[in-house]
Amino acid sequence: MTAVKTKSEKQTVKLIIVEDYKLTRVGLKSSLNEFEGIEVIGESEDAEKGLNLIKELKPDVVLMDLGLPGMNGIEATQKIKVFDENIKIIILTSHDRGEEVLASLGSGANAYCLKDIEPNTLVNVIKNVSQGAAWLDPAIAKIALNLFPKPQSTQVLNAAEVTDARAHLTEREMEVLRLLVKGKSNTEIAKDLIVSVHTAKAHVCSILQKLCVDDRVQAAVKSIRENII
Repeated sequence: MTAVKTKSEKQTVKLIIVEDYKLTRVGLKSSLNEFEGIEVIGESEDAEKGLNLIKELKPDVVLMDLGLPGMNGIEATQKIKVFDENIKIIILTSHDRGEEVLASLGSGANAYCLKDIEPNTLVNVIKNVSQGAAWLDPAIAKIALNLFPKPQSTQVLNAAEVTDARAHLTEREMEVLRLLVKGKSNTEIAKDLIVSVHTAKAHVCSILQKLCVDDRVQAAVKSIRENII
């Protein structure tokens, strides 16, 4: 089913697929190109060729497999972030082991999806991630929650500690955080709260600073794990 392009979609998301199985790669390309707002501009069967293609074509988003021949997807993700941190990377894999989830997120991946994801859902993930959102497949979310570093103490936070964490956030920031946890982009947050995108971005930056985290994924994980929301 082809998605209908809305007026709010100002530009097409340019996508590169790095996947070693040709059948999977061709299937993804064919399926995604049916949707408005997404254009697959390149594909590669290994990471080294993929890196060269990414440097040349400068996509908005990369769909990255983990189990690639030679250089794996985690190392490739790290290298991409070094030469262009603005390129968004979605890990699309059948791997659900804890250490791979943690390594992928630690390498700078913006989303982690399993290959049984529905096409419509994947399209939404691609579009949201291209706008700055983070996304974790529900099937591996619990793994990520358990693996992220605990706060200063390894003990479970008590009610007073949770209250203290909440106290640092304003009421509006709590609203933004709830939307961030749902995977909303800055644009979507702005629309939901009827504020400018600049204001939404400012709130997100303030939340990251107050929660002492580096990115939106860590903020979402920490807020769930520590019962802040």
